[in-house]
Amino acid sequence: MDNHSPAIFVGDTLGLDFLNSVATPLDVQVDWIEDGEGLLRWLEQAGLVPRETLEVIRSQALPGELDKIADQARSLREWFRTFVHAHRGRPLTAAALDELEPLNRLLERDEGFSRITAKQPGEGGGLDFQSMRKWRSPEALLLPIGEALGRFVCTEDFSDVKACEGHACTLLFADHTRGHRRRWCSMAMCGNRAKQTAHRHRLKQGQ
Repeated sequence: MDNHSPAIFVGDTLGLDFLNSVATPLDVQVDWIEDGEGLLRWLEQAGLVPRETLEVIRSQALPGELDKIADQARSLREWFRTFVHAHRGRPLTAAALDELEPLNRLLERDEGFSRITAKQPGEGGGLDFQSMRKWRSPEALLLPIGEALGRFVCTEDFSDVKACEGHACTLLFADHTRGHRRRWCSMAMCGNRAKQTAHRHRLKQGQ
């Protein structure tokens, strides 16, 4: 698996999926935003930026400009990872607000606006009121990420934020299951590995 493979979305919230954009799914670390093109692919897969907008930004960016934005995204990711690990497992309170100042500074750059648009035919027709954004430069690509992080901080219960129990797995997720007993990033990955390991252990004990 490399960063051209589809990114992993198992966090149950985009804020954690952003942190999971670097992971070790098959014993080798993969960073889906290791460069500018990787960032564009991840944003499209996450549904945070329309493909048409990404194509325009790609065509207008200066040489190396998107790589610099990807570097900023990775710095944001690791800053936010430290914050999440420091607070996960218990409710987040207003006392954490000062720690979130870097995120608020990012959100202040947003040039969002709203407009009336026509609904798609499959949506029943009529009109819709949509939030929009002006994409004045490649740096604007960080804004929907910041918005996702902000929504995550304000809407998720940090008591439900967990780290996968899989060996060497770095993935995080919000446990929305009944009883909050989720242990693995996914059964297809770490859950099945744990079952196989336990099975081999039982066989060995029975020898």
